[in-house]
Amino acid sequence: MNRDSSDKSCKPTVGVGVVVLRAGQAGLEVLLIKRGRPPRAGEWSMPGGRQEWGETLHEAAHREVLEETGVTITGLKLIDVVDGLFRDAGGVIANHLTLVDYRAVWVSGEPRAGDDATDARWVPVADLSPFELWDETIRVIKAGAAMGV
Repeated sequence: MNRDSSDKSCKPTVGVGVVVLRAGQAGLEVLLIKRGRPPRAGEWSMPGGRQEWGETLHEAAHREVLEETGVTITGLKLIDVVDGLFRDAGGVIANHLTLVDYRAVWVSGEPRAGDDATDARWVPVADLSPFELWDETIRVIKAGAAMGV
């Protein structure tokens, strides 16, 4: 369906993204997932997803990380709010997400793909380039890493 600003049924969706950090053998590590559904299906990203009705952003962050990776977290701190405007092949906005990004610290659990993730793993923050992340995701991960664990 083509959407434009004249379509009043089109509203941004609020979602959370979580930069989950832990101290690893190779230095600071971040938890990444491979997305199984749009937007950005098949691409690597940080865990996160849509906020559900009646759920706080903090609750959404904890739930999404647990559902997608099996990992529990603590110490949520706001990093940034990002507008995700995703266009179709014709240049029309197909998806508009308002993403509230947090930094969190790993508590327990080893990553396993769950919910809409097809893979989940720890990656050294210094070695993100092979994962071809969205520029905004890299920026947010670096900002979260600067907050430390």
